[in-house]
Amino acid sequence: MKENGMSRRETMKALGLGGSAGILGLFGGTPDARAADHDTPQYARGMKPLTIKSVRAIATAPQGSNLIVVKVETSEPGLYGLGCATFTQRAEVVLVAINTYLNEFCAGRDVDNIEDMWHAAYVSSYWRNGPVLNNALSGLDQALWDIKGKRAGMPLYQLLGGKVRFAVPCYTHANGRTPEETVESVKKIQEQGYRYIRIQQGGYGAVGSTTKKPDFKEAGFGGATDNYMDENAYLKAIPILFETVRKQCGEEVELLHDIHERVQPMNAINMIKKLEAYRPFFIEDPFSPENMKWFKLLRQSTTVPLAMGELFNNINEFLEPMANQWFDYIRIHVSQIGGVTPAMKVARLGEWFNVKTAWHGPGDVSPVGHSAHAHIDLAVWNFGIQEAVQFNDKTLEVFSGCPTMKNGYMSVNEVPGIGVDIDEKAAAKFPITTKSNWQVRKFDGTLIRP
Repeated sequence: MKENGMSRRETMKALGLGGSAGILGLFGGTPDARAADHDTPQYARGMKPLTIKSVRAIATAPQGSNLIVVKVETSEPGLYGLGCATFTQRAEVVLVAINTYLNEFCAGRDVDNIEDMWHAAYVSSYWRNGPVLNNALSGLDQALWDIKGKRAGMPLYQLLGGKVRFAVPCYTHANGRTPEETVESVKKIQEQGYRYIRIQQGGYGAVGSTTKKPDFKEAGFGGATDNYMDENAYLKAIPILFETVRKQCGEEVELLHDIHERVQPMNAINMIKKLEAYRPFFIEDPFSPENMKWFKLLRQSTTVPLAMGELFNNINEFLEPMANQWFDYIRIHVSQIGGVTPAMKVARLGEWFNVKTAWHGPGDVSPVGHSAHAHIDLAVWNFGIQEAVQFNDKTLEVFSGCPTMKNGYMSVNEVPGIGVDIDEKAAAKFPITTKSNWQVRKFDGTLIRP
């Protein structure tokens, strides 16, 4: 120290009262000078605060079904997120919920606080649930996850824990007016690489196989487009359908079927017992949500795997049946249940009870919603199966980055966020409608719950 011209007292002073300046002098340079030499790595910089600027709905129907997409714009120019809010049967009222209520509710809020935002929106109307508010909330929730992925520079599945599988196995639908026609449909689908195929005869409840004019039509009762279902004919037809497809298409194909809540509980139980010999992958929606207690008897009566839940509005509806292991597959409609946030909670709950996921993916879900399904599918360990999707050319004109199908697998667009974008000018070319009639009746005109 003496050689450097510093006494012991001077050195201590530099390290004490003048510590910062003294140390920087000893080790060379100011903070600005050192920062110029060593930039803070990206992962350590964090993200600047960001708020919601607006929330609005985009309505379109390029494939026939009404689709609603939520667009959340942020205080950062050009940064927005998209989410699916499709309630195709009552689309117009979802538009009001989004444009009038959610927009005002969300403006100025922190875009990153998804969990807080979900709960706040869920209880802010006091009366919870229902398909209208849940779909609006789902669109908001998915859009916020889309934004978070874009900010992080990661696909959504990475934010959920990363991939558990390379792609998403899917099932698709085979149908025919007779067992033989359904067999031909199954064989064509097998040639496309699918291993999981849902088989129906004449559509749900075999309504397309019935040629007899029902009594209520003769009496002029009901609507002109109301369908007729012959429950006894359906109950006899499905075991024959399974036997025929299994014999002609082999043991390797996994066969599914959707009862769609259309028969009486005891009749559903008896029919499912007859299907055991043909090893169904699962039978879907044997009962309506109003008849959940019948699952206890059904579970005691058969070993056939069961899927349920697409009509549930509240995540709490899954608790009792999952804890009691009444069904094997979570049949959630992610837009109906409220988005990625609650769907992940139900999926994680299912892992504890060996209940797997089987997200509902019909044509009345937007490509944004289908992509959200696939991202969750990639990330959850207790994945079971995913309903496949096919987009027509009009849909691909409106939406870019859609999930793709190949050899029975669904893959996502490997970009940050959910991965799907929308061309609003193209979307406007396909306006939605308010027409919705899906009514099925017995021979005397009594409505059948779907």
